[in-house]
Amino acid sequence: MGGDSDHGRSQERAEDWAATRAWVSGQLAEGERIEGVERLLGGWTSTMRRLRVTGPAGAERTLVLRSFVQPFYVRHAAGLLTREARTLRLLAPAGVVPVAEFRAVDPDAEHCDHPSLLMSLLPGRVRLEQSGAGRRAALLADQLVRIHRLDVPEGERPRAYQAWTAPDRVRLPGATDRPAVWRRAVDVIRRDPPAHRACFLHRDFHPGNVLFTGAAEEPRISGVVDWVETSWGPADLDVAHCSTALALLHGPEEGLRFADRYAAAGGRLAEDPADHLYWRMLDALAFAPDAEKVAVPWRELGRTDLTARVVAGRLEDYLEALLRRYG
Repeated sequence: MGGDSDHGRSQERAEDWAATRAWVSGQLAEGERIEGVERLLGGWTSTMRRLRVTGPAGAERTLVLRSFVQPFYVRHAAGLLTREARTLRLLAPAGVVPVAEFRAVDPDAEHCDHPSLLMSLLPGRVRLEQSGAGRRAALLADQLVRIHRLDVPEGERPRAYQAWTAPDRVRLPGATDRPAVWRRAVDVIRRDPPAHRACFLHRDFHPGNVLFTGAAEEPRISGVVDWVETSWGPADLDVAHCSTALALLHGPEEGLRFADRYAAAGGRLAEDPADHLYWRMLDALAFAPDAEKVAVPWRELGRTDLTARVVAGRLEDYLEALLRRYG
């Protein structure tokens, strides 16, 4: 996550990132220095730090640093961080999507302890509470339509999308009362990907990567973060990913409803229900068998009700609901 979650911060130990801190200091203006560092919670792929920077005459600003520290992501960091840096440079001037301003990147950890990217801090915070979920989902749908409408010149387009699962890679739950649901769900993706009209994708668009400001009754999107997976592909896939997250966070009904919200906002999806179902299942099955990996950061952000049992049940309910509606 690339913004301030305003939840459960922990103080940073200097020995954990001495080289990285020196690199960041080298990116600052003359007379500026790092005054404070806080770890931000709510993400699971990278370490996020909020940096308070002071300058001459009491001037102050805040930056955000993303660092990949887990071995798997360190191996892929060069591509991920280079992609995010390129995307921030592309989107910030356009003003269509509220994104952080790019400051610097060390994708191969030539200077830092770990591969890192430095950017500005966006206002707002992640909101995952059950109350107001529908209002926020409508805003998410409108924002996603705006992302998909971005006119990106062919030479600046990101890589083609990558599928995050396949029929032979789906891990089925060890214990389930509905094995037929899982078999049918996997059968849906036993085909070639449907023909589609490609567009610019966030590729990891969900409530945990969107910041909000404003009162609970009148929320406003203030930032969209985490652009490391930016891709070129079908709008249905971005819609599918956000739908799965909403189903796990707020229940299958909210997950099902998101595609309708997207269409109501002016978005275009596959006309053939079977094609749309393919993309929905391709995303949802990547969370199998239990979706526990996404529940951990959500619990850090206050959703302690999202136990492993709850999210596993919601995933299975969601698969069954998709089959009923589109199968």
